[in-house]
Amino acid sequence: MSLLITVLCGIGTIVSLVFVFIRYRMSYWKQRQIPHDKPAWFLGNIQEHLHQSDAIKKLYNKFIGTGPFCGLYYFMTPAIVALDLDFIKDVLIKDFNKFVERGFFYNEIDDPLSANLFALEEKQWRQMRHKLSPTFTANKIKTMFPGVIDVGHRFVETLSEIIDGADGSEIIEVKDLNARFTTDVIATCAFGIECNSLADPNAQFRKYGRIVFEEPTYHSVIMGFMQSCPKLARKLKLRLIRKDVEDFFLQAVRRTVEYREQNNIQKNDFMSILIDVKNNKSFVTEDGQQISTGLTMEEVAAQAFLFWIAGFETSSATMSYAIYALARNTDVQEKLRTTIDEVLEKHNGELTYESLKEMHYLDQVFDETLRMYTVVPTLQRIANTDYYASADKKYKIDKGTLIFIPIEAIHSNPDIYPNPTKFDPERFSPEEKAKREALAYLPFGEGPRNCIGLKFGRMLASIGLALLIKNFKFSVCEETPKDLQFDPAQILLVTPHGIRVKVEKV
Repeated sequence: MSLLITVLCGIGTIVSLVFVFIRYRMSYWKQRQIPHDKPAWFLGNIQEHLHQSDAIKKLYNKFIGTGPFCGLYYFMTPAIVALDLDFIKDVLIKDFNKFVERGFFYNEIDDPLSANLFALEEKQWRQMRHKLSPTFTANKIKTMFPGVIDVGHRFVETLSEIIDGADGSEIIEVKDLNARFTTDVIATCAFGIECNSLADPNAQFRKYGRIVFEEPTYHSVIMGFMQSCPKLARKLKLRLIRKDVEDFFLQAVRRTVEYREQNNIQKNDFMSILIDVKNNKSFVTEDGQQISTGLTMEEVAAQAFLFWIAGFETSSATMSYAIYALARNTDVQEKLRTTIDEVLEKHNGELTYESLKEMHYLDQVFDETLRMYTVVPTLQRIANTDYYASADKKYKIDKGTLIFIPIEAIHSNPDIYPNPTKFDPERFSPEEKAKREALAYLPFGEGPRNCIGLKFGRMLASIGLALLIKNFKFSVCEETPKDLQFDPAQILLVTPHGIRVKVEKV
C-alpha cells in the first residue's frame, strides 16, 4: 500500500509540475505586457478547423497599430505576428543576418528530401543558395523557355480535345488540369523527362504530386509538434515526406544522374547544374563568389524535390485562382485577351520570351491574383539573437523566437488595398504601385532569402495563363464555388475540392 501511495504521489507531482510549466509557458506574453489573445491549452491560438493563416490574420487585424508585433501561441510555443511594415523590412532586409532561418522542420538523416534549400538552417542554406543561384539567372530561365512553350501547346491541344468531345463547351476542374501542365513542365525543365501527365492523369510524377499535397503525412497537431520541438522530433525519427514518395523520387533522380553521367549529356536545365555541383565543378555565382564543393546524391534529390513540388503546385494554384477570378470578372478577362492578342500580333502571332515580357496587363492580373489568393500566405523567420523591435524595451524578441509575417493579412488590409475583396488588376499599374510601400506586397518574400525560383515560377504561370486566355473563354457555372475554401491541414492555400468552371473555345 505504501508503494502504491508513493507511486501515486510521484505521478501527482509530475502532473502538477507539467501543469505549472504549461501555465507559465502560456503566460509568456502576459508577463511581457505584449498584446495577444488568450490561448487554448496545447493548441494555443491555432484553431484546428481554420487554416493557420486565418488564425494569424485574426491577430493581425485585431492588433495592427498597437506596436511592431503582437504575441501568438503556436501550440505551446510563444511566437510573434509582425504588424508593422518597417519592422518587417528590418526582419527581411535591414537586419536579415539576425533572422536568417525559417524555422521549418527537416530531418536530413531519416527524411533526406526534407533537407532542401527552403528549410535548411543558416550555414547550410548560405552554401546551398550560392551553389544553386546560377540556375535561376535571367539567361538560364530564357534557355528553358522553349521547353515550357512546347508543353504549353500540348496543354492547349489537350483542353481543345476535351471541349471538342463535349460539343463545344465543357465543365472543367481546372486545378488538376493546370497541375498536370506544370508537372510536365517541371519534369521537362528539371529532369529532361517526358512525363506527359496531360495525356495520362495517372502518370507517376502527377500521382506522387497529389500524394504530397492531398495526403498529408501527419495531422496538423503533429506537424506543429515537429516544428515546435524539432530536436525531439528528430530523435523520434519523425519525417515530413512519405517513404513511398521518397523512394520514387530518389530512384528517379538517381536514374537521371547516372544516365547523363554515363552518356556525357549536358542540357540547359536544373539537373545539369546539380550534377555539375555534385561533381565538384567550380563556377562563379552572380555575386562573384567562386563555388567548388560537391553534393551527395541525397542532397541533389532534395533540391530537385523542392524545385518539383514548389514549381508545379504554386504555379498551378496561381493559374487556377486567376482563372477563377477571371471567370467571375469577364470584363477583366476580355481586356486581358485583347491585350494578349495585340502583343502577339506584333510578334507574328508567336508567344516568345520577348512578347511575354510585353504583356504588362497579364503581369497585373498575375499580381492581383497573388494578392487575393496568396498561395504562400505567411513567411517564417527565427531570431538568432536577442532583438529589440522598437525603442520601447518591452518589445524585446528573445533568441529562438518564431516570427510570422502575415502576407495574406497585409494583402487584404483595406488601408493598403481599398475594397480588398474586389479583383482589380489596376492596383498594379505603375502609378498605383508607386503609391505603396514596397513591402506591402510579398507573394515571393523579400530580401536575401526570397523565393529563388520566382522568375521561373512567374514565367511558367504566365505562359500557361496567356495560352489559356488566348484560346479559351472561362465563365462560372452552377458548380463554381461562390467563395474558395482552403484546406486547414496545408501550409499553402490549397483548395481541397478543386475549382470547376465552364470552358469554351474562343
